[in-house]
Amino acid sequence: MGGTEHLTVERVGATLVLTLNRPEAKNALSLAMLVGLHDGWLEADRDDAVRSVVLTGAGGAFCA
Repeated sequence: MGGTEHLTVERVGATLVLTLNRPEAKNALSLAMLVGLHDGWLEADRDDAVRSVVLTGAGGAFCA
């Protein structure tokens, strides 16, 4: 499963959880985060066992 320094990817049953993980910057987008998001969406699209995707943010902020 993919991920980058600013995005974690976790599989929970049929759900793929993508977590923006840059709380020191209120999860503002970074190049590493965008790459991880791209890879995560591709993974979800390729895997028929993935039934849902949750996009969330770490540290109390979704995205600034």
